[in-house]
Amino acid sequence: MTGTEATSTTAALAELRREDDVLVVALGGDWTLDNVVPRFPDLVSRSTAAASRVRSVAIDAAELGEWDSSLLIFLMQVESFCEKHALALEPSTLPAQVPRLLALARAVPERAQAKAPDRGSLATRIGDAAVGTWRDALSAIRFTGEITIAIAGLPTRRIHMRWREFWVVVQTNSSGALPIVTLIALLVGVIIAFLGVVVLKRFGAGYYVSYLVGFGMLREMAALMTGIIIAGRTGAAFAAELGSMKITEEIDAYVTFGVSPIEHLVLPRVLGLFAMMPLLTIYADAVGITGGMLVSASLLDLSFKQFLSGLLSAVTLSDALLGVFKGTIYGLIVAVAGCMKGLQGGSDASAVGRAATSAVVLGITLIILANAVVDWLAALLDI
Repeated sequence: MTGTEATSTTAALAELRREDDVLVVALGGDWTLDNVVPRFPDLVSRSTAAASRVRSVAIDAAELGEWDSSLLIFLMQVESFCEKHALALEPSTLPAQVPRLLALARAVPERAQAKAPDRGSLATRIGDAAVGTWRDALSAIRFTGEITIAIAGLPTRRIHMRWREFWVVVQTNSSGALPIVTLIALLVGVIIAFLGVVVLKRFGAGYYVSYLVGFGMLREMAALMTGIIIAGRTGAAFAAELGSMKITEEIDAYVTFGVSPIEHLVLPRVLGLFAMMPLLTIYADAVGITGGMLVSASLLDLSFKQFLSGLLSAVTLSDALLGVFKGTIYGLIVAVAGCMKGLQGGSDASAVGRAATSAVVLGITLIILANAVVDWLAALLDI
């Protein structure tokens, strides 16, 4: 031994000393994660014992106390140092468990750091988005075409629809949807009435608040709000149900047995919403107008008869029919979007959530787009 250096004052002690051309690492104290443990490269860089050339490295664990994984980390640093400098590692006096744990640690590969995906340039991202949108549009057109063919074959009994599933959808979107539709429609009618009272009273035209409430609810808001509610409620449920069936390979089982998922799963849901959305829209019309009537009676002292008289004198049947027509279109959009996203879902555990989210986003987006198109056509046709 040519020299001894104390390189740490913590409970975990590591000393470097020379024995001829062997660098001895003497361990002492408790090597636990509660204590500060030294790094072997730092010890070597500060030690004069390692300044001259050595042939091998030895571990002296005679004074070693308690230890845990911190000791293994230090020993792996020693091994890496020996490999880097082509030094031999002498047999040590370490506990018998340590070599086995070191071998196990080396057997497990280090986890590679996840690399951020290469998003490419702005032009590349725009191109990818355009191609993805085009593919989604083609997929939606193909899916809608399959549903249309299935509906066309229904009167000829070439299509065997599950009517039990149809009635389940009808029940879910009738009594099951009434509470939330009632609440939202009533609040929308109240908000429109409040807005009309504040604005029209400034011009002495408070009487026409009935026209504003009736026109707004019958032509726009009842169908729009009902469609959004159904998109978040029923559209997401459709996507989650079909997405779960795809994960459990029930969809593949249908295809294997020659049963069309469109006929047995999609058609009852689409027709169920197609049947119920006009009724829900009419119900939302009535509830919203009732809310506006209550506000008008309380703030403008309008009687119910005066309110209805003003409403019927300005609002026509075509306004109500246009709103019901919109509600029917929205129901079809929600059903198709929910079923399509459910059948297109992945096979992992998070696919159901992604399918439900995509169905809601797609459904609401298409509802707003359809609303703009129908209003534009109505303006052209003077409806």
